[in-house]
Amino acid sequence: MLTLAFESSAKAASAALCEGENLIAAVTQVSGLTHSRTLLPMAEDLLKNTELSMKDVECFAVAQGPGSFTGIRIGVSTVKGLAWAAEKPCVGVSTLAAMAWNGTAAGGLVCAVMDARRREVYNALFRIEDGKPRRLCADRAISLSLLAEELAETGEAPFLIGDGAGITEAFLREKGLPFRTAPENLRWQNAWGVAMEACGKPLQTSQELLPVYLRLSQAERERQARMLKQD
Repeated sequence: MLTLAFESSAKAASAALCEGENLIAAVTQVSGLTHSRTLLPMAEDLLKNTELSMKDVECFAVAQGPGSFTGIRIGVSTVKGLAWAAEKPCVGVSTLAAMAWNGTAAGGLVCAVMDARRREVYNALFRIEDGKPRRLCADRAISLSLLAEELAETGEAPFLIGDGAGITEAFLREKGLPFRTAPENLRWQNAWGVAMEACGKPLQTSQELLPVYLRLSQAERERQARMLKQD
């Protein structure tokens, strides 16, 4: 199945074109430009350079969260629109699970981490088995201190992946715990991982595809705080 995948859940923007598990083309940029400006042009260039079109795409895939609220909304909205217009299926996958595919060559314990602010990270743990990541826990927002305690119990040096790798590495070093950090070319979220994670997943309609945030946005938290004060 020819899949066009998108990743926009953090600073990196990425698009990839895959036939099943075979990568045809991919592009990633960490320019800081708004994803609404970059995602579709990147995808259009991929298709043009491979002499394909949107009509050839059989399925659209996207990282549906967790991650940046704005980034997730842009990615999910893009895929919902493309799938609806083309009357084709789509697949939403966990951002963290997609990231774990970057750890297949490293093997062992993979710790996918995204900076969630306030000394917390969005995280999930995986173990590489038979060249694929096997999930060890659900996606969650967790404090660095609790994550460090959990990693210490494993007795292993986790392979850190994601835009939260830097702050997690610093915290683990402070605690004297072992770790391995993904090199720059493997650290960022990318659409190839989204396409790999989407393989074999149930297909969805554009109406069924929804973002996954894990926690309320800052605006919603502030609104709740104001309502509590009024009560």
